[in-house]
Amino acid sequence: MGLKILLLPTVLLSLTVGSAALANELEDRKKNAIALKLKLHRARSNSQPKLPRLSQREKFSTDAIWLTQRASPTIDVAQSISSEVEEPAIEDTDELYIEVEGKRETIPETSSPVYIIPKEEIEKQRPNSVAEILRNLPGFAINDAGFGADIHTGTYYRGSSINQSVFLLNGRPIGSNVNTYHGATDLNSIPVESIERVELSSGTSSTLYGSQAFGGVVNIVTKQGSEIPQLNGLVEYGSYDQDNYRISYGGSGGNLKYSLGFEQYDAENNYRVPEGAANRDSDGRLFNGDTATSNYFGSLSLDLNSRNTLSLDAYKISSRRGLLYFGFPLQRDRLDHDVFNIGLSWKTLLGNGKDSVLRATVAYNQDYFNTYGPTQNIFYRTGTLNSQAVTARLEHDWKINTSNNLRWGIDVKNDFLNGDVLSTAPNRVNLNEEEERERFQTALFALNTWKITNNFQADLGLRQNFTSEFGSYLNPSVGLRWAMSPGVALRGSWASVQRDPGIDQLYVYDTVHNWLPNPDLEPEVGSSWTAGVDVKFAENLTGQFTYFGSSLTDRLGIQAGRWTNIGLVNTNGLEAALKWQINPQWSTFLNYTYTDAKIKSGIEEGLQLGLVPYSVGQIGLGYQSGGWEVNLFASYYSGARRAFFNNPGDSNTDFSPSWLSLDLGARIPITSNLGLTVYLENLADRAYEKSNRIYEPGLTYRIGISSNF
Repeated sequence: MGLKILLLPTVLLSLTVGSAALANELEDRKKNAIALKLKLHRARSNSQPKLPRLSQREKFSTDAIWLTQRASPTIDVAQSISSEVEEPAIEDTDELYIEVEGKRETIPETSSPVYIIPKEEIEKQRPNSVAEILRNLPGFAINDAGFGADIHTGTYYRGSSINQSVFLLNGRPIGSNVNTYHGATDLNSIPVESIERVELSSGTSSTLYGSQAFGGVVNIVTKQGSEIPQLNGLVEYGSYDQDNYRISYGGSGGNLKYSLGFEQYDAENNYRVPEGAANRDSDGRLFNGDTATSNYFGSLSLDLNSRNTLSLDAYKISSRRGLLYFGFPLQRDRLDHDVFNIGLSWKTLLGNGKDSVLRATVAYNQDYFNTYGPTQNIFYRTGTLNSQAVTARLEHDWKINTSNNLRWGIDVKNDFLNGDVLSTAPNRVNLNEEEERERFQTALFALNTWKITNNFQADLGLRQNFTSEFGSYLNPSVGLRWAMSPGVALRGSWASVQRDPGIDQLYVYDTVHNWLPNPDLEPEVGSSWTAGVDVKFAENLTGQFTYFGSSLTDRLGIQAGRWTNIGLVNTNGLEAALKWQINPQWSTFLNYTYTDAKIKSGIEEGLQLGLVPYSVGQIGLGYQSGGWEVNLFASYYSGARRAFFNNPGDSNTDFSPSWLSLDLGARIPITSNLGLTVYLENLADRAYEKSNRIYEPGLTYRIGISSNF
């Protein structure tokens, strides 16, 4: 068996190389045309003056994306770690900028949809968290973002929970897989100022980054130091005692690039809520909804020579917040969440060219969750989960020939969990305990992209997993893409997926919710698939239309106060994404997602999964010129089944009402380096139920000063 596993890359290689491979003539012509254009610009640069303004250099990095888009089976998140920029030289950027008019939209040549939000788009959204960034991506239903954000209302991608997707930082995992004591990957705490872009993929990405990707893979790429030193800052104040401070500095010296930053956000969130809202106090205001986070982050990137790069990045998060979920009587529980993540990576170019790249990464991640508070104002309880993980990854990205690209390697992860349970309630004292558990996981993976013809490609993937608790299991994946014409491409993908229960679900009693662990839990297993079409309607107008689905057996849930495998859930849905760069100043986008996530067994058979809406949609219109920015966003939410934590007399089949919200963000230049930022949320000034009795207030504002030196 071991020999078969070690031969996985060889098997994939023999399946593909043995077939006739045709060179991609169209792609070569594009490369030759680009090379010729760059030569012309270099010739002009000898006689024309440079335009050294930083704003123009930034504009080039945005508009040149279409020139350098790399065909790949999935997002190459590992390349995000490298500081080496394999693009036109810096001295040519100003001349190239003169010729580019607007941002030319392109679609990645992948077998499943890929979405990327660059920092320019992130800045337009004026987000305070990663959760607010992701809610403008197709497929996502984000219930816990913004005012009254509460982790009990959840984050879902294509009907899958946050622990059924893979979250990466610069290509390495950051998900805690903790499910109790209000633990999970907290998207409201990850610092926004440190983000260069956010990448979303699915399908064969599960082969590369984890078989638990029922939904997809989200990679957060952090900023690296720029060649020209740059200092960014933001001071912002807003409704209900919001204050936001951000500062970052990045630069370079010789072969070293560096970036440092700090971010702090606080809000009281004591706004008025209607009767029936969660945690409504005697004055009619939201109670215990305050939040405070502080974040430190930094990165170093050292070019050892022209073929070797060493990178280090780290961040520290401290989050303090109140919890809302019960509301009868007033919920007083508090949650302290501290995160530390650090990663070291090495990239080397093998051979003499750039068609063989080896990357090695080691990382450490800690998530510390502590929930504490009174029980009925008489007794006291606290639950602590200290989750730590050491990970390592070795990956070889090898362009074998003009028709085949093989990515293969090994992932290693060791999880440690310490659970501490304490309650003074007499009926729970006997359940007080301290648990220390460990889990070892490793995986061999191989994914080959085979360019069968100029217009047809296949992705073939295998991931062999080994775990200390659930043995070994194989997860294959396959993807196909057919470019029917230069402007239309059909694609499809299928992946076998498996998610093992969290260590806390197996062994640690949840004294806050009174949930018992279950050491006999089985993994969640199933398949996920996509089928769709990519269309380039015009030079600057693209569309991606996708049918997605999954079938998940042995889904984990709570029955009679104990974790158990509750049965089968089938999900089917549609998503659409349109992007249109109308001209260099005006742009617009439209995203829509329909999700039918049906429970197919158990006592809730036939019902939609709780808190998963049928429909969500976003539309945006933006203007940008001469330092001025104005962006209008509209968000639609069809409502979701409340499912649990209802008021007495309510049914768990009730749906929250649908809502439509309009938000406006603007930046007004004061000087060439300073700008006034304004963000108005919920322009209609009507409070609405975001999800499960968590309400959004009426019209709110944020106003501040941003700087760029």
